[in-house]
Amino acid sequence: MLRLRTVAAATAAVAALTAATACSQNGSGGSGDAKKAKIAFLMPDIASTRYELYDAPLFKAKMKQQCAGCTVLYQNAGADASKQQQQASSVLAQGVKAIVIDPVDSAAAASIVRTAQAQKVAVIAYDRPIPAIKADYYVSFDNQKIGALIAQSLVDHLKQEKARGGILEVNGSPTDAAAGLIKKGIHSAVDNSGLKLLAEYDTPGWEPAKAQDWVSGQISKFNGQIAGVVAANDGTGGAAIAAFKAAGDTAVPPVTGNDAELAAAQRIIAGDQYNTISKPIKIVAEAAADVAYKFVQGKPPAGQTTLFNTPSQLFTPTVVTQENIGKVLLGPGGALKVSDVCTPTYAAACTKLGIK
Repeated sequence: MLRLRTVAAATAAVAALTAATACSQNGSGGSGDAKKAKIAFLMPDIASTRYELYDAPLFKAKMKQQCAGCTVLYQNAGADASKQQQQASSVLAQGVKAIVIDPVDSAAAASIVRTAQAQKVAVIAYDRPIPAIKADYYVSFDNQKIGALIAQSLVDHLKQEKARGGILEVNGSPTDAAAGLIKKGIHSAVDNSGLKLLAEYDTPGWEPAKAQDWVSGQISKFNGQIAGVVAANDGTGGAAIAAFKAAGDTAVPPVTGNDAELAAAQRIIAGDQYNTISKPIKIVAEAAADVAYKFVQGKPPAGQTTLFNTPSQLFTPTVVTQENIGKVLLGPGGALKVSDVCTPTYAAACTKLGIK
């Protein structure tokens, strides 16, 4: 009888060890496994400077703060969906326990989610959602609200100024689900504004050069009729402004933006761009790092809301114009430094706005 009890105890111990090993291998292991985990951070492009300058460094810093022994595998796909697929396969082969991904192509990214989840690796969608499949989590600013805010801000301004003419709409990439949400938000403000939508364009890959070419064509087509331009981000907004300046014989109308890039802040101060959106990257980068590490620890967080059937955390953005840029972007805790924005070229304009 004693021998039978001993064998049973040994069998139970082996089963427990096997279960623990399996738990460690499926990415939801305990603290010992988590403290040395590899976590992938896959970003979509370099057309926007934010990923290299802000998102990646901020994500890495937060991960190091939480887990000194963890390794972040950062990759940028350069706007190539196939390359991002390859990068995802590579990090999975390297044994990552979680993938944070801002997809180049939201539809194509569904296969990355399936492959990762089949290997018990959590996928956190970042900035851009993945509508076709349920990711494990989604962290972003509210993209639909971004579109509504920049468009409504422009509409209100045009009405206040009693501007004549219609609006051009420069949307983001047609393969980016976040761009689709921004576009939906823009239409919610423009369609009921009483202002005519002259034309709109979905910018492949968010490429400023393509946006500029399209706006140039519209300037010729609607000469003198363009009261304002709703551009979905600062890159396409800057491209629209460049198109008007290149035309030479027409004033630059109010143009929107989104991302609060340094160049956009300078254009706003100079009066070339009307607005942008403050969505401090530090907020989403650190939130994504926190969520990813929770999954690595086997403690998946509950979503604050749900989007595309995915538990989500959506932060509220802030519209920035000349009226509040000093406080929102350049004040204490702001995303940008006065010394970087108010260079000699923009010093006089900064002084005029009371920015010191």
